[in-house]
Amino acid sequence: MPTTVGTFPGQDTLLACWNALATLSPGARLLHTHEAVAAVFPEWLPLNNAILRSGDDAEARAAAATRLAGVYRAAGVDAWALWLPSNATSFDAPDEVSLVGTLTRDTTTLVMQATLTPEMRPQDGVVRASIAVATRAAGDEEVPVTDLGEPETEPGLAAWVMLQNNVAVAGTWSFLHEGDCGIYTVGTMPRWRRRGLARMLVEHALADAQRRGARTASLQSTPMAQHLYGSLGFRPVGRYEEWAAPAPQGETTPSGERVSAKASSSAGE
Repeated sequence: MPTTVGTFPGQDTLLACWNALATLSPGARLLHTHEAVAAVFPEWLPLNNAILRSGDDAEARAAAATRLAGVYRAAGVDAWALWLPSNATSFDAPDEVSLVGTLTRDTTTLVMQATLTPEMRPQDGVVRASIAVATRAAGDEEVPVTDLGEPETEPGLAAWVMLQNNVAVAGTWSFLHEGDCGIYTVGTMPRWRRRGLARMLVEHALADAQRRGARTASLQSTPMAQHLYGSLGFRPVGRYEEWAAPAPQGETTPSGERVSAKASSSAGE
């Protein structure tokens, strides 16, 4: 198993994005230890994730999970996930790890990277919005054009929505870091899927990032969105095998939240 953060293309971008988002959320922080890097967001529950840095045996992984549980518990966070980097480049490959303390095996996301090309073009109907609105549009809530909110001014961070009939029906956000554009939380409202809107939305975000100096792009994909990203030139470079802390009764694990905790997509094209 990889033992250092930065194993995958885009991982440093992801951590920089979490760090930027932490400035927008009360009490949030990014914690670095020799074992893991943990995003702690007491008021933004889907972002409570940690990436394992080291832990080549079951005992070390269990100990790391126990210490991370203490970090999250101290912040008032019950549901969180530990991501284990894997060199596997498909969803069908067997897991590299079968046990992580008391954590439960959860979802898998495929890490994908693309080299940006001049063919990326801005798309009609895509506009800036606040991250809160982009998150809503990526889920199951249509947002009127009059309620798009003010875009955040944090350097590198940009939230986008796709408008149809003066309503935001798809959303994402991007983060530009050292020439790499991370794409996060892509989603389309269910009744607007299968129309190519998510592809247009992502292409617009990539074209904007390229204009601002990006040379590559990175993201995490669900099985549903892999074809979409492949059509934009993204290729798999690894995956995260995610393990979830037991959620209290009546709550969901991080991957079960309405909004994804990661850079993955339920875009539905």
